[in-house]
Amino acid sequence: MPKPRKALISLDNTPYYHCVSRCVRRAFLCGVDSCTGKSYEHRRQWIVDRMKQLAETFAIDICAYAVMSNHYHVVLHVDTGRASEWNEQDIIERWGSLFSLPVIVERFISKDAVSNAERNAVSELIAKWRTRLQDISWFMRCLNEPIARQANHKDGCIGRYWEGRYKSQALLDEKALAACMAYVDLNPVRAGLAETPEQSDYTSIAERTKELKQGQNPIMDDTNPSGLLPFVGNPRQHMPTDIPFRFADYLELLDWTGRAILDHKRGCIPGNQPPILTRLQIDPTHWLYMTQHFESSFKGLVGAIYKLRVACQHIGYQRTPNLTACKRYFG
Repeated sequence: MPKPRKALISLDNTPYYHCVSRCVRRAFLCGVDSCTGKSYEHRRQWIVDRMKQLAETFAIDICAYAVMSNHYHVVLHVDTGRASEWNEQDIIERWGSLFSLPVIVERFISKDAVSNAERNAVSELIAKWRTRLQDISWFMRCLNEPIARQANHKDGCIGRYWEGRYKSQALLDEKALAACMAYVDLNPVRAGLAETPEQSDYTSIAERTKELKQGQNPIMDDTNPSGLLPFVGNPRQHMPTDIPFRFADYLELLDWTGRAILDHKRGCIPGNQPPILTRLQIDPTHWLYMTQHFESSFKGLVGAIYKLRVACQHIGYQRTPNLTACKRYFG
């Protein structure tokens, strides 16, 4: 029997997750209608804007994203430490920006007299909201539902906008994180919509490189105005709170990978292998395969074998999924 999603997303295993949502009805829901020529490109910006808004509200950061014409990818990082630092007022304000507050909480905010039982009820609500504000399922719900309502209203129709629930992959180590981020950032390149990652639309890598060209530093900028999780370099600690690579190395890797994908179709792989691949100990051929087939190659858990087995113990799996693929690509 399949495991519920709340069991698959276990922060004991990893704070990093790759999530995908796909549209139904017709592919031009977020792109251009090939029949009428009508553009729905602005809806892709809706998704980016909502994603950024939620990243400011939740204790969840965006590592990478790509919004395509009929689906989107986002790599998320859950920061439980940040959520634990919020006081009661912080929690109420954040939750109140998403949903209407109960009357009892409104009374609590306005300093009206409340009984001990009511005060306890408010404390229970705040504890529940704190948990939800670091929950990926609630993040995705708050992202997808408003977009669906807005699009259906504009279309003058009702029914599903998204193809069922979102799909997710747990990224258990740095190799899996790097491969998944590259897979996401290279989506438009693989689809033939852009020649280079920097020239793509509605992607995190295009946004990062744009800021870099404007003189901002996406590597060390603690304020992170773009709303994206910064790169921390090559840290000593395992899986730190920021992206564990240097941005310059990652950008070089993406550029090499984009060219290699095209060259590989002609039967060769370009030389000058990026140093980050050596540090991650990933075979170039395996890397190219993963950055083209990451989503279809792994179901649920992704990472090195020993990480995979530990994660399965936490979740309660009796069998280890993706064993052959993870052993081949991550060791």
